[in-house]
Amino acid sequence: MKVHILAIGGTFMAGAAVLARELGDEVSGCDGPLYPPMSNVLQEAEIPVTTGYAAEDLPRDCDRYVIGNALSRGNPAVEAVLEQDLDYVSGPQFVAERILRQRHVIAVAGTHGKTTTTSLIAWLLEATGHEPGFLVGGVPDNFNISARLGRGRYFVIEADEYDTAFFDKRAKFVHYRPRTLVLNNLEFDHADIYPDLAAIERQFHHLVRTVPGNGRIMTNGGDKVLERVLGMGCWTPVERFGAGPDARLSGQLIAPSRFELWVEGKPFTTINWSMRGGHNMENALAALSVVTGLGVPLEDAVAALQTFRGVRRRLTLRTEVGGICLYDDFAHHPTAIARTLQGLGEAGRRRIVLFEPRSNSMREGVHGKRLAEAFAGADRVFVYKRGDLAWDPETDMEALGKRLSVSSDVDAILQQVLSEARTGDDLIIMSNGGFEGLPLRLEAALNERATEA
Repeated sequence: MKVHILAIGGTFMAGAAVLARELGDEVSGCDGPLYPPMSNVLQEAEIPVTTGYAAEDLPRDCDRYVIGNALSRGNPAVEAVLEQDLDYVSGPQFVAERILRQRHVIAVAGTHGKTTTTSLIAWLLEATGHEPGFLVGGVPDNFNISARLGRGRYFVIEADEYDTAFFDKRAKFVHYRPRTLVLNNLEFDHADIYPDLAAIERQFHHLVRTVPGNGRIMTNGGDKVLERVLGMGCWTPVERFGAGPDARLSGQLIAPSRFELWVEGKPFTTINWSMRGGHNMENALAALSVVTGLGVPLEDAVAALQTFRGVRRRLTLRTEVGGICLYDDFAHHPTAIARTLQGLGEAGRRRIVLFEPRSNSMREGVHGKRLAEAFAGADRVFVYKRGDLAWDPETDMEALGKRLSVSSDVDAILQQVLSEARTGDDLIIMSNGGFEGLPLRLEAALNERATEA
């Protein structure tokens, strides 16, 4: 099959492209400017990508055109597909029909932790001999790829509640039909799609409706919103992890990268691993719940957990030079921001955050009033005031006082950070996009400065 993917550079679409290529499809795509890690993923898979959506650049000899949810009517390539009556589908439908049929699908849903939990489950299954397939919205360091078919029975997929496509306004995850479903947590997000939290809860209820009675749902026992979702109707056995009296697996954080694992209310073992913070402990509990529910011995799963190396751009240490640590992180929601800063957990180091409010919800100012509190754990916060922001960071984040600097010039932010950074600092870049190339530029500047010293 010859496939052309429109908006191929997104984390989901790039993974779908890699899977189609692995199946033997001839794959090409188009998008705007790409940035790592997905630009690297596509390049390594030798998938040709054209820049832009000019109608004349659209190949006319493909069997199927897969259209990403970032595109809408008026896009020249989309209009060409419609006008010429070409065979098109959404990304989730393509993956469901081409990849997921005849597999035991393990879907991971929730506002936070999807990428890490999906990666964890895939790695625990891999390390215990199950050779799973997976599609992750990032690049797990244990695999160095975001997607693969796998030769085993299981396929692990990150299940996003964002809408499917301009022609299919259902949540993406209803296409996947999981047999095992993880519900990590649920908060309001995606304000460009959903008017309120209740609307998102309804989509999660629709997801729950797709899980068969002989499947299993693993849910965070401490999340009241998820309990509300399950209360709308559930036809599948439910197992809880984390907080709550019914949790089979729970944990107690001892240090940023160490926690005590409890089974049915009793201590089982202490886990030392590469991840930090209570939020990642919850991700681990979810993953352990899934794989032990599939028959993996808990002792084997724990051993594999301690060899997990994380996911790129999830508090990834880009470089350490001159006593300064530079981290790259994907956090773009107040809860994720706060948990990431708490997860650093090392006393005596100064935390300097460089933040790009890039997600649709962030650009529209939905979370603006919560950001000052989210950044309470930071000593300095530099905010990139993008031209498309519908709110004023200086006003909404004024509670940070002198800790806050706001600029519409990335070069100015770079220079100011370099002038202030000193030994003992943690520099944390937070963006779900490219941040105008700032991560690479700051890393290069720090290394150059160390060379000249």
